[in-house]
Amino acid sequence: MVGESRAAVLVEVVSPGLPTLRALADGDVGVAARTSGLPMIAYLTEPDLRRAWGLRYEQVRADSSVAAWTTGVVLDRQRGICVGCAGYHGPPDARGMVEVGYAIDPQYRRRGYARAALEVLLDRAARAPGVRVVRASIGQDNQPSLALVSGYGFVRVGEQLDPIDGVEFVYEVAARTGRLR
Repeated sequence: MVGESRAAVLVEVVSPGLPTLRALADGDVGVAARTSGLPMIAYLTEPDLRRAWGLRYEQVRADSSVAAWTTGVVLDRQRGICVGCAGYHGPPDARGMVEVGYAIDPQYRRRGYARAALEVLLDRAARAPGVRVVRASIGQDNQPSLALVSGYGFVRVGEQLDPIDGVEFVYEVAARTGRLR
């Protein structure tokens, strides 16, 4: 998936290929940079992200058609830097729902990168046939992310217990209405 945001900063969310997913899951930034041609950063191999890359690697290895619906690298092409990752947890389900997620390196936070990445994801979901709902599951203490999704019309629809992150609030918005208010 490659897309551009309309936020203050411009980003692309670039889908890594299978070798890059494997390298990120293995924690090998050098191999990830070589296989992708992107300026990878160590943050992308933090333990929680390595688990996520491993899950995405297995998804894509099992069915290459889901590659566009998995996590990608957030790239600020103007500055020539990767600042984090963002994407979907998988392709649309039977209900037409996709779940988004994003993680920005702490050194790049509070600069609009999460907003820009979310806009790329929302725009793609709005244009994709069959996608009707976009979901975001956010830790109850993650105030910046809670504030971010509220600005795009997400409504809290429940909560869930994530085995890694604990209690998360579940938010949803209609795919074609997830726009900054």
